Amino acid sequence: MQSVLLIALAVAYLRTWLHSQTPTAPAVPIIPDGNLAEDEKSTINLFRQSSQSVAYVTTSAVDEDSVRFRATEIPRGTGSAFVWDSDGHIVTNFHVVEQGNAWKVTLSDQSSWDAEIVGVAPDRDLAALKIKAEPGRLKALLRGSSTNLEVGQKVFAIGNPFGLDQTLTTGVISGLGREIRSRTGRLIEGVIQTDAAINPGNSGGPLLNSRGELIGVNTAIFSPSGAYAGIGFAIPVDVVKRVIPQLIKDGKVTRPGLGVRIAANSITDRLGLEGALIVSTVPGGPAARADLRPTRYNDEGVSLGDVIVAVDGKEVKNSDDLFRIIETYEVGSEVTLTVLRYPLTRSQQQKAIKISLVAVE
Repeated sequence: MQSVLLIALAVAYLRTWLHSQTPTAPAVPIIPDGNLAEDEKSTINLFRQSSQSVAYVTTSAVDEDSVRFRATEIPRGTGSAFVWDSDGHIVTNFHVVEQGNAWKVTLSDQSSWDAEIVGVAPDRDLAALKIKAEPGRLKALLRGSSTNLEVGQKVFAIGNPFGLDQTLTTGVISGLGREIRSRTGRLIEGVIQTDAAINPGNSGGPLLNSRGELIGVNTAIFSPSGAYAGIGFAIPVDVVKRVIPQLIKDGKVTRPGLGVRIAANSITDRLGLEGALIVSTVPGGPAARADLRPTRYNDEGVSLGDVIVAVDGKEVKNSDDLFRIIETYEVGSEVTLTVLRYPLTRSQQQKAIKISLVAVE
């Protein structure tokens, strides 16, 4: 027993001696944080100011149960949005709201409001909603211009990706003048390409320049997997500034048209045609009055309608060309269409037809 005690005392002494021989690391002084870089300060200030104008949209489908006399709310999706004006108008993407019949908007102060659809523009993937919030809660986002943008300039996206509230991502403009397809299949032109991270939930949120001005509405990503891959797209603000006031005023967007239905490009490609094939004309419309001929179906097969190959001398290779050219005119303008009329003859393969453009939705 005594020997065990002596061994324990020896071990304790040895530990004390070894500890005394170990050099003690010098104390590291606590250095106060230095000043942030100027670009960091600018980004922080931009987020603090602009995020007050960014909102969160929840889309639901309310199903009325006629047996149990109660409504069931089924979530359909979420997205981002931003305050357009102090009257309670909120802007987002059409595809954010299209699958539902009930919508809620959550503002930056976390207050939640029932919203109603004021108008939608599916061809531009834009929608205007309205909430009954008092003006003091609403801070409209500053609006810039998309005419003088440059590849390489800094941009900032604020939104709610994957439901994460008030998220900021940064990047640059990677490309300009891009084209993407809307839900209706129509081309949206002049689209901004950016490498600022845009993920599910960012749709409908603002793309800002370094002054905190709106230059685009984030709308889509290009990715084989569906996740962010460094290529995002935003609808240019000059389009937004043209469309949203029309939606607020009339609930719809009107544009110049011919009063015709045009075949899809896949059909004309399959037929080996170059131009815009007229499928049908609106009864009493300008195309019908101008004797433009639609495609007809009978027992003998298909009789092709007129194929528009030029508008005022501007070449039309497909339906995208036709829509792009027509939308540069005002409603009421008179244009000259060059058409191919089938069956083709040697003496008259092309025909010039004057037509006045009308307002179409």
